[in-house]
Amino acid sequence: MTFNSLLDAWAAQQEPTRTSETYEIHLSTEDAARIHALADLFPGVTHERVITDLLAAALERVEAAIPYVPGDKVIREDEFGDPVFEDKGLTPQFLDLVKKYRKQLEG
Repeated sequence: MTFNSLLDAWAAQQEPTRTSETYEIHLSTEDAARIHALADLFPGVTHERVITDLLAAALERVEAAIPYVPGDKVIREDEFGDPVFEDKGLTPQFLDLVKKYRKQLEG
């Protein structure tokens, strides 16, 4: 979710699917003030929604920032016929862990 699509979703008041899991956090005063300001700008959008949507957008950016580390194994060819090597970095491990925890949270 991009930050622009997040603002559009808030304006349209679209609700994402939530887990039953809860997480308690303590925000800095500045961050809490920003959360309150965003909630005021979008009536009907709760503080929790602002926090969870911002967290989701940040997590997508963190995932995209994990560097690709080429391995030795060719897994396919790209559209130009050039070899694409397996990723030996953190991305495959991260994606496997996400799948594992998603299964636990959904089950």
